[in-house]
Amino acid sequence: MNLMMRSLPKQMWEQAKPFLKYPTSLLNKELHKPWKQPRNNKVVFIMGATGTGKSRLSIDLATIFQAEIINSDKIQIYKGLDILTNKVTKEEQCGIPHHLLSIVNPNVDYTTKDFCLMATHGVESILQKEKLPIIVGGSNSYIESLVMDPKYGFKSKFDCCFLWVDVNFHVLKKFVAHRVDKMVQSGLVEEIREVFDPYNSDYTRGIRQAIGVAELDNYFRNEKFLLDHSSRVNGLQNAIKEIKKNTCNLANKQIQKIHCLRDLKGWDLNRIDATQILKDRNKDAADQAWQEMVVKPSLEVVTRFLSNTNDLEFDLSARSRVLTRTMIRNGCTFIPIAT
Repeated sequence: MNLMMRSLPKQMWEQAKPFLKYPTSLLNKELHKPWKQPRNNKVVFIMGATGTGKSRLSIDLATIFQAEIINSDKIQIYKGLDILTNKVTKEEQCGIPHHLLSIVNPNVDYTTKDFCLMATHGVESILQKEKLPIIVGGSNSYIESLVMDPKYGFKSKFDCCFLWVDVNFHVLKKFVAHRVDKMVQSGLVEEIREVFDPYNSDYTRGIRQAIGVAELDNYFRNEKFLLDHSSRVNGLQNAIKEIKKNTCNLANKQIQKIHCLRDLKGWDLNRIDATQILKDRNKDAADQAWQEMVVKPSLEVVTRFLSNTNDLEFDLSARSRVLTRTMIRNGCTFIPIAT
């Protein structure tokens, strides 16, 4: 048994069992997949604030490079609240294996250490299958600990490539507010009501840390005293405004953290500007912009990373055709513009 996995708490050990059918030691041979990319011990990270399109890009890249995805969003690791946490559905996953997604009991304390142990083991398992690990999520503290903490030895074991999906903050604020409205239309309030506990006001543990749960607490507690329709509507609208405000605050903190990693700690981040995609309300135009402004530069970066070269002829159209054929074959539909 891997010594690293022995240190996991019992509940986390149960969650990690699916990984254990693969040996933990990495192959020393070169790994080859489509376009003959050598990928021994290589890992791709996709970072960015909430709502910038990280999940969509990870699935696009995983479809092309035959990769598997490891979630690094500390709330999406928990089971439940799929609308609130904006998890990709099975259909949206396009058959790509997703690890550390909806695996932990909502009331369990899942720590940074738990993530680092399980993510490291997941990377080793994916590489053993001769596939590319893609780690994606907005919890930059998880990613920083995984990469920088010497006790996990991640930097000494793996060669890392970082993609940063960035969106102008003023544009992102409008999109985030619009996305919250869409969540409400999809049943957000009813979903959160199911986890509301009138005897528990602790929102620092488990899935109850998610933005939206605490914001609706006051509304749920006072709902029975709001006798007229107008009072109930106002109470709910105020709670939704708080969700929007705190989600924007989260996005701002995520962006500041990424700037810190790049500017103060010297991380080599490949910035991909997705601002135009969120500006464009026409779906066809937005999809075209996504391919040209996000997928194309990301493919170039990852291809060069896997090929260990900065002087590589790159044929986006050929790969785009492969991507389209693969997604059609898998019966996959494109996920929303940004998740």
